[in-house]
Amino acid sequence: MTAAPPPTAPPPDAQAARHRPLLTGMRTLLGAFAVLTALATGALFVLSENTSETFAWTIQPPLTAAFIGAGYAAGFVLVVLSLRDPVWAHSRVPVLTILVFVVLTLGATLLHIERMHFDDDFGGLDVLAKGAAWFWLVVYVLVPVAMAVLLVHQERAPGEDPPPRHPVPVVLRVALAGESAVLLAVGCLLYADPTTVAWVWPWEMSPFTARVVAAWLLAFGLATALAAVAVAGDLRRLRTAAIAYTVFGVLVLVAVARYPGTLQWDQPDAWIFLGVAVAVVLTGAAGWRAASFPAEHRHG
Repeated sequence: MTAAPPPTAPPPDAQAARHRPLLTGMRTLLGAFAVLTALATGALFVLSENTSETFAWTIQPPLTAAFIGAGYAAGFVLVVLSLRDPVWAHSRVPVLTILVFVVLTLGATLLHIERMHFDDDFGGLDVLAKGAAWFWLVVYVLVPVAMAVLLVHQERAPGEDPPPRHPVPVVLRVALAGESAVLLAVGCLLYADPTTVAWVWPWEMSPFTARVVAAWLLAFGLATALAAVAVAGDLRRLRTAAIAYTVFGVLVLVAVARYPGTLQWDQPDAWIFLGVAVAVVLTGAAGWRAASFPAEHRHG
């Protein structure tokens, strides 16, 4: 009697077919968000000094607009890279990052809606600024609801997450956890009480912009926390967030270089801010490299 041949592993294509895919609805929403973040990047990072004419509300000083624009540029990278990856598990952290930001930004908008460039209060402004205000409000009412609904649908889709293969190096996890603690702490303080900007931030901001800045800090703080803990078993799931995190840090440094006079360099908080921005770039780049060459970091 001939022994039965040993079972063989399914081919890679069959394994990939079992992985929960990024569904069409989520892909469509991410595509729309890519367009929106690209527009916001241009209006805020590129045209930082023209928000009274081209944006939904006036942001001063220009460094604040550029900082928020850096967040949108990183958001653009998040969604574009997520669209290029067919596996949902690799896009889960980016989507959760975006969801946190849009929900918190909606809250900030509703709390400070009188600051928006609506007709009744800003009758002398150009139509572009007024239109931007209404467009902003519609987007931030619709996108959080659509994203929450699609997220539930996405998680219930048939399939499974690919098994983790390459753990995140311990040193990188520790660095990300430390940065996450800083981002979340400062973000919580600014969002809960924008008056704390006087002692936790190196330049002045209005309550509205302070809360939008806090929304980006909390979103990236959550992303880094998930990278340090939840996705620590798989470098592949870290790659998209790491690239966006690197872009965010680099553009924040570029913004500071454009408007160095906004920071009070004789105060320690300016140097702490600069140090955190540099740390974001270094850890983001380290995560990016580790995820690109995972075999080199299996025992990191």
